[in-house]
Amino acid sequence: MGDIIVAIGTPLYYAISAILLAWHKVLGLAFGEASGWTWALSIVGLTVTIRALLIPLFVKQINSSRNMQLIQPKVKELQKKYGHDRERLAQETMKLYKDTGTNPFASCLPLIIQMPIFLSLFHLINNAAKGHAKGFLKQGDVDQLRHGSIFGANISETLTKHTTTNVVVLAVILVIAMTLTTFMTQRQLMSKNMPADAMSGPYASQQKMLLYILPVVFAVGGIAFPIGLMIYWTTSNLWTMCQQFYVIRNNPAPGTPAAKAKAERDRAKAAAKGQTAGLTVETTVVDEEPRPAVRQQPKRQTKAERQKKQGPTK
Repeated sequence: MGDIIVAIGTPLYYAISAILLAWHKVLGLAFGEASGWTWALSIVGLTVTIRALLIPLFVKQINSSRNMQLIQPKVKELQKKYGHDRERLAQETMKLYKDTGTNPFASCLPLIIQMPIFLSLFHLINNAAKGHAKGFLKQGDVDQLRHGSIFGANISETLTKHTTTNVVVLAVILVIAMTLTTFMTQRQLMSKNMPADAMSGPYASQQKMLLYILPVVFAVGGIAFPIGLMIYWTTSNLWTMCQQFYVIRNNPAPGTPAAKAKAERDRAKAAAKGQTAGLTVETTVVDEEPRPAVRQQPKRQTKAERQKKQGPTK
């Protein structure tokens, strides 16, 4: 087991430290290489880089979540039909997933992928706090990271150590921020992008469980997290909220509150465009000056036609 962890962790140490040092080099030009703000913002840059690389997985997660929501009525029908036969129910449910191209585990992919990165960064910062270098970090980098501070608190310290008041205050604020953003991200998905039919059943139970369990896990675990790691996770949550808000607003699942809100916005835009077009036509008609009537010239007639019109001469 230890060999597997080393085999997975070692490449991640080098990848994470390479991205971290790249951001550190750029930000060091503005704040100074030894500044705690340089290291803190480098962690933010690391987060943005990793989340940008995970965008394809996020798109897959959103599509899978949409499919899971939309097939819930069919899942309920299968439960009513095969509720007495658990094996047949499992077979028919898996067949439904396959036919609709739905992966029930895809919604957890970004979190599953992020956890090894999260743990690797934890060990990277934790080792730096002890003065040990890992990955591409050199001893000078480790010393800077170890003593780098923001708001008077070292970013490598945790609440579990005998720390200063500044560390305690900043760590508590970040634990609260990390917990709230985790809760709000999941709440945003459930309240705006889940149809009424999907609010009950196994999938809804799973979402509700994640809604309350994940924040508690991070609130309890946050006590042992270094400040730098909490900066990473809070930034990641904020990225997820913004990314999720954009997707839900512009491409909501049918039958959801977000879909109704988008329909109302589209109707308002269409009405506004119609009013603008009407005003343009009306302005064109009003501004146009009336032209004088053209006098119609009488048609020329021959002598025979005039005599015929006047009648026979007496």
